Amino acid sequence: MTSWFSEAVATPPPRTSTRTRPAPKPRTASKPRTAPQKTQPSARAKTRRSHRSAIAWIVVSAVLLGGVVFVNLAVLRLNLALDGATQERTKLRAENAALASQLSSALASPKIQSLARRQDGLVDADPSTIGYVDLGR
Repeated sequence: MTSWFSEAVATPPPRTSTRTRPAPKPRTASKPRTAPQKTQPSARAKTRRSHRSAIAWIVVSAVLLGGVVFVNLAVLRLNLALDGATQERTKLRAENAALASQLSSALASPKIQSLARRQDGLVDADPSTIGYVDLGR
């Protein structure tokens, strides 16, 4: 037994086209055929031009990145040289401080007096023989 549902599903209604195609234009033999004038570049020329511009941008970007790397390397070298100079300056400052300490201990008044007595036979001056001149008058 067949039902009305199975028949309706099994055979769909035929499709009708609502769109009509325009009739082709007839060719006339009266006009001589000439080459079409190119007002716009072809698609191939457009893609060639876009490829060239892309390659140009890649080259420009590569040159700029190379320049950045070169500058960074130069700065790194300068920083290394500056670090060496800073270490040398610190070493020289420590050396200067040690020499200043030696000089101040060598210039100490009691030490100089004792060396003068021992080596040169010098003695202290008698305070009663010392006179002062007053320049204020």
